[in-house]
Amino acid sequence: MSAEINTERMSTMRIDIVGAGAMGSLFGGLLAESGCDVHLVDVWKEHVETINDKGLWIEGLSGDRFIEVRAATEPEEIPGISDLIIFFVKSYHTETAARGMSSLVGKNTTILTLQNGLGNFETLSSIFGEERVVAGTTSHGANVLGPGRVCHAGAGPTVVGELSGLITDRTCELAQVLTRARIETDASDNVLGLIWSKLMVNVGINALGTLLRVRNGELTQGKHSLALQRELVEEALTVAEKKGVTLTHPHMVDEVATVCEKTSGNINSMLQDVLRKRRTEIDSINGAIVREGERLKAPTPTNRIVSEMIRAIEQNYAKQI
Repeated sequence: MSAEINTERMSTMRIDIVGAGAMGSLFGGLLAESGCDVHLVDVWKEHVETINDKGLWIEGLSGDRFIEVRAATEPEEIPGISDLIIFFVKSYHTETAARGMSSLVGKNTTILTLQNGLGNFETLSSIFGEERVVAGTTSHGANVLGPGRVCHAGAGPTVVGELSGLITDRTCELAQVLTRARIETDASDNVLGLIWSKLMVNVGINALGTLLRVRNGELTQGKHSLALQRELVEEALTVAEKKGVTLTHPHMVDEVATVCEKTSGNINSMLQDVLRKRRTEIDSINGAIVREGERLKAPTPTNRIVSEMIRAIEQNYAKQI
């Protein structure tokens, strides 16, 4: 969906990226390379200092090169007001990170969340106002190689949209700004359905792969893991139906299995967190299905059990043998 927009503004747009991990660094680097005025904001001091001293190194699908982009550990270090703030932080950091960005938010600032899971749009709306916030999903993949270094490991569609379902000038402009940065993006009238469809994939893969400690492809190879995956996704589908969400795939259980096969060698992000003894995003994935299920009176026993098991693992990191 296209719209007539100010191309001069598009090339000079001031964009701040909150959470300069793999995905935040990738998007920030590509946007800076396209001519936008970009700042990365992240608490990882060594990463920030390396980027400021040497530039951001991106390798992989989009080529191998250094990109000049500015970075900061504190929003207060960044002058001026943002046109666009993109959130990539883990869901449990959203509120704290958002409150810290208030000095960069002006009358016309747009907030975009490309985070995983549920609840981020609502959290950002409660802080900045729902009228400012746009949601989206992306299928790009990236890995952190070290301070100031990321690998562009996967490419796919990115979609942005208003939760109202309207396609607006601003979502069309955002789509064009991202596409100009070689991040192919469309404006959608069903971004909620896209968010929930991506959630279904995470519901069926992340916690289960973490509990079994296997790569994605192994989840469909055994009858027991496949049965558990089906139960997790079917419970989530019931919740989505009761909520009135229109998903992007008519056969979501099969779609999740297909994603497992297409990403067979991947170690899912939740498993990576557990292997590093870090906090996971279970509360915004399977845990979110449980909460929505309670609200809508839809039983979610399998999602409840795997959520509690992941939380128990987190609580016992220091005692593991």
